[in-house]
Amino acid sequence: RAGAWYELFPRNETDDPARHGTFDDVVARLPDIAAMGFDVLYFPPIHPIGTTNRKGKNNALIGTPDDPGSPYAIGAAEGGHDAIHPALGTLDDFRRLVAAARGHGLEIALDFATQCSPDHPWIRQHPEWFKWRPDGSMKYAENPPKKYEDITNPDFYCADRVALWQALRDVVLFWAEQGVRIIRVDNPHTKPFPFWEWMIRDVQARFPDLIFLSEAFTRPKVMKALAKLGFSQSYTYFTWRTGKDELSAYMVELMRHPEREYFRPNFFVNTPDILPYHLQGGEPWMFKSRVALAATLAGSYGVFAGFELLEHVPLAPGKEEYLDSDKYEIRPRDWNAPGNIKDYIAMLNGVRRANPALQQTSNFAFALVDSPNVIGFVKESVGRDNVVAAAVALAPGRHDVWLHFGDMRIGPEDARRPVRAVENLVTGEWRLVEWGGVRLAIDADRDPAVLLRCVA
Repeated sequence: RAGAWYELFPRNETDDPARHGTFDDVVARLPDIAAMGFDVLYFPPIHPIGTTNRKGKNNALIGTPDDPGSPYAIGAAEGGHDAIHPALGTLDDFRRLVAAARGHGLEIALDFATQCSPDHPWIRQHPEWFKWRPDGSMKYAENPPKKYEDITNPDFYCADRVALWQALRDVVLFWAEQGVRIIRVDNPHTKPFPFWEWMIRDVQARFPDLIFLSEAFTRPKVMKALAKLGFSQSYTYFTWRTGKDELSAYMVELMRHPEREYFRPNFFVNTPDILPYHLQGGEPWMFKSRVALAATLAGSYGVFAGFELLEHVPLAPGKEEYLDSDKYEIRPRDWNAPGNIKDYIAMLNGVRRANPALQQTSNFAFALVDSPNVIGFVKESVGRDNVVAAAVALAPGRHDVWLHFGDMRIGPEDARRPVRAVENLVTGEWRLVEWGGVRLAIDADRDPAVLLRCVA
């Protein structure tokens, strides 16, 4: 129900683009990630990468011998979905990483992508699990408008589908046995829904605490169907919701019945695949506003590494993709580069941890703000003993606004009362509520969010 996610490519934890990062390099970075207050450290696939049709930098169709390839082209001579890329380390190294992460209060999440590179051992061992053209060639994967020349998908309804389904399930069980309790599933909406329903139920019968996150950026009905059949969490449209009206309408959709009973949102501000247009200007206030919204609106949210450095250069004008994407090359970074917002993210995560109201999504109500450029809302903890109000600027500059609670009541069910006073959770300043609200001066360029603890 609650978690702050941080995603990174382990191979990029290096100081030299010619040196592949390792699990030990990730272990060395754990204190920095934990200091930002994250709960989950999420890795894209960590398996051997195929060489056939290997992609080059920026998704070039033809790579060079020095290109590391996309981690999503899973499978090579060294093994498939239950193997580790040799340059990252060994299985023992991975187990040590899982243990070290837990020592820092971090859970490891792994990507589960069912596709295979043309070099995957399954293609040689089980050709009946895949579709073949009359000329003997394989059809590469597509998720229109995207094409993936370096991978192919198993045929989930092949004649030997029972064995295929069991093999895919066994991959998840294998990583669960290594201590992994969070699985992020790549594009589940492009695979048969009966498979997920069976697989999730079967895995959770053995590991009841294992969480499945659905990465399905698709039609609302399909996303909700995946949640109904067993996914614990779901990616959302938050990534593209920017205006006050559309953010408000989307929260109403997520919080209404029956959606709130089965659809648990995870608000990712960016992903390796998605650099939203609103971040491409590189304005610090926008990065702060987006992470503040994600961290306060939803019980679970996530960022992809580089967000804290305000990375914002697109592949090309009009493209929502990163230039020099981590998916296709090794990218060292200076994690303490000037201008970073690590301290701001740490502050937000610290406030989240101290206030159970922000660790859930359902107990949510809008608060009136007399500006189209500031959104206001109030969240109560499940036990009704912690109440937080937030006002977040959606535009740069200064905003003098009135945050009005109206006839809102807070507190225990048998003793709900109007909001009497508020405490600024960052500065510690107390304010009495007068005429049903408080006057706020928000300087978005410094901090676009005001977070207040409410007292009845």
